[in-house]
Amino acid sequence: MTPPRRSDRIAGICDWITHHGVIGTPFDTLIEPFCERLLAAGLPILRCNLSMRAQHPTIGGVAYRWKRIEGVQNEEYIRDPSIQTGWDASPLKVLVEGDEQELRRPIAPDLQPFEFPMFDEMLAQGATEYFAQQLRFVDQTRNAPGQEADPVASAMGLLASWTTDRAGGFAEDDIADLRAILPVLGLALKSNANYRMARDLLSAYLGNDASRRVMRGEILRGTTERIGAVIMMFDLSGFTRLSETLEGDALIDMLNDYYGMVVDLIEARGGNVLKFIGDGLLAVFADNTELEAGRDALDTVLAIRDGMAETNTRRAAEQLPVTGCTMALHAGDVAYGNIGGRNRLDFTVIGPAVNTTSRLCGMCAHVDQPIVISARVARPHLQARSELVSLGTYRLRGVAERHELFTLD
Repeated sequence: MTPPRRSDRIAGICDWITHHGVIGTPFDTLIEPFCERLLAAGLPILRCNLSMRAQHPTIGGVAYRWKRIEGVQNEEYIRDPSIQTGWDASPLKVLVEGDEQELRRPIAPDLQPFEFPMFDEMLAQGATEYFAQQLRFVDQTRNAPGQEADPVASAMGLLASWTTDRAGGFAEDDIADLRAILPVLGLALKSNANYRMARDLLSAYLGNDASRRVMRGEILRGTTERIGAVIMMFDLSGFTRLSETLEGDALIDMLNDYYGMVVDLIEARGGNVLKFIGDGLLAVFADNTELEAGRDALDTVLAIRDGMAETNTRRAAEQLPVTGCTMALHAGDVAYGNIGGRNRLDFTVIGPAVNTTSRLCGMCAHVDQPIVISARVARPHLQARSELVSLGTYRLRGVAERHELFTLD
């Protein structure tokens, strides 16, 4: 039986990539078998690097790396200018900032010192040639003169680099095959990245649980689920006064500083932040039983109280404005899902329990306590938590029944 021609093997690899792109196979599980197929087809690949931009508030880009000896390594690039990524010395920067779609360089001892320092490491590993490609997903112009390129977001597309250890470097047939594979590879990665981008953006704007529900199809207006939840409301104190005295950027920086701490503490204990309301936020603890959710919510409130003190100490030392907060906890059944207009929806919770939590938060000033907790949340934990103290029974505005209120001493 005649063995398949190399061109047929490359076509088979393209079909394989297309299939997995269609069914949405995560690319980090494909990179190793993909490179192994290239080797089996006759492409002398020593290293492969595939990089893409990410639409994420903290992650600017993702890279999939494969080395013949070491296997696969995935890396995420954080959006932080203080973190050195090696971008300034990368051949990919030259490719992105230039007009060409490809960059090809031989690697040999007599070419030292190299144009790109990373070639020294490649030479030590036996590399003989480097070949990089750029595939843009949308038409873009190059950066304006004098404008510094963003190392993780300068091009919306795929950056691919290949290294060989074949004597004399890549053959022209090798380069032709890599050119044929790139568009198919880019399409599969784009499909995978679009799903990841939608998931990450929804998670950033809706929260982890709400984003999962939307991604699996809970998108119709009025689609709600009745759930039991412990509801938390958090408000910064004196925000109106601060908003009148602080410049816009300083005010936003302050909100992000406090919110960054609060959201991390809520999510670390199983809570889901549903929305920001100016100087406050709404969160729910609903993954466990009400007793467990109440425990997690109480732990969160204590952690936030400590976090506020630490944040204020740091900000005061930096001569930045500081503030306090009020928090309220209540529990009950809520409608959890989509409400809003036909083309503008909000994934949130509604119901009497939410309204009562809002009233409890408003009672903080009346009882002169930064934390107010309903009896429904507090009573099951009185024996285990000596810091829970009753404030007495009060009538809440717009709520028929009287409520015994608690705080954390």
